[in-house]
Amino acid sequence: MSERLQPGDTAPAFTLPDADGKAVSLSDHKGRKVIVYFYPAALTPGCTKQACDFTDNLELLAGAGYDVIGISPDQPAKLAKFREKESLKVTLLADPDKKVLDAYGAFGEKMNYGKTYLGVIRSTIVVDEEGKVERALYNVRATGHVAKIIKDLGV
Repeated sequence: MSERLQPGDTAPAFTLPDADGKAVSLSDHKGRKVIVYFYPAALTPGCTKQACDFTDNLELLAGAGYDVIGISPDQPAKLAKFREKESLKVTLLADPDKKVLDAYGAFGEKMNYGKTYLGVIRSTIVVDEEGKVERALYNVRATGHVAKIIKDLGV
């Protein structure tokens, strides 16, 4: 079970392929704030709702200096299908070996119908312009989460 990040921690560096297979690094966004959100699977109802909410609010967030990156264990081809089907504008990255999910504390034990299993913990990490964790939110809900972040960040 990976350690959860705390405000003030240095955000773990990463480079992952996007939906087109192009490498994207956290360091590409230096000087801007980044909302990195982790979700279990593309093309599922909750994850679709969350990705669409981020897309709908992308202009507002970008205007306030925030970039948005969604990371899941899906392969790039599935992310491309997800992006096309839902007209998503957020950057979607593939982490099939779950190394980044693990580094951010977004992979671990979950409970569902009384059974414990390992899986993606729906999480959102806000990284500041210097690469430090500003906020670390774990076990967030897919619905209403983006509105809450916007309110909490005062955007």
